[in-house]
Amino acid sequence: MKKSSREKLNLFFSAFLVIGYIVCAYFFMTLTSNMKDGVGNLISAGVFVLFGLIVFYATRVGEGVPVKRFSPIVLFVLDLPALLIILAALLPAFPLHNILVDADAVWMLAAIALGYGIPFAFLSGFELIEEVEEEEELNVVVEGGIAQELSAAEETAEETEEVADEVADEQDVKELEALDGAEAE
Repeated sequence: MKKSSREKLNLFFSAFLVIGYIVCAYFFMTLTSNMKDGVGNLISAGVFVLFGLIVFYATRVGEGVPVKRFSPIVLFVLDLPALLIILAALLPAFPLHNILVDADAVWMLAAIALGYGIPFAFLSGFELIEEVEEEEELNVVVEGGIAQELSAAEETAEETEEVADEVADEQDVKELEALDGAEAE
């Protein structure tokens, strides 16, 4: 399948968005390095979670309707461990805090995984909608229920109209015969 110029442009802007956000994240990291460890790490974690959301958007560009599905596997395998790693790095009460607080790359990647995993647990991508011709939509026959009642009502209305037309035609013929008889006298 050949990609259209619009799809190529969307992919280019998606890649540019990801690269631009990496540069912005670097500047956030340098700004938060002068803050207290807890506050700076919390802001950095928020920035990287947002980065994961942007990566999700950039990799899910496509045509069609977003498919909404809940995936408990993604929630338990990706989101919860990533959240636990972030909490362990930020809160001293969690086990492995001493190791994770110094391993910036580990909890940053966990924050990105959490940002990517949250929408991935609820949205799984896009599905194309098949275009159906209007004629096929009009020829769809549904049996029973309201459709059957509507068709019966239409038939009754048509029969009533035919009877009314026949009665009107007979009255017109009688009126014309009466006029012909009056003219003949």
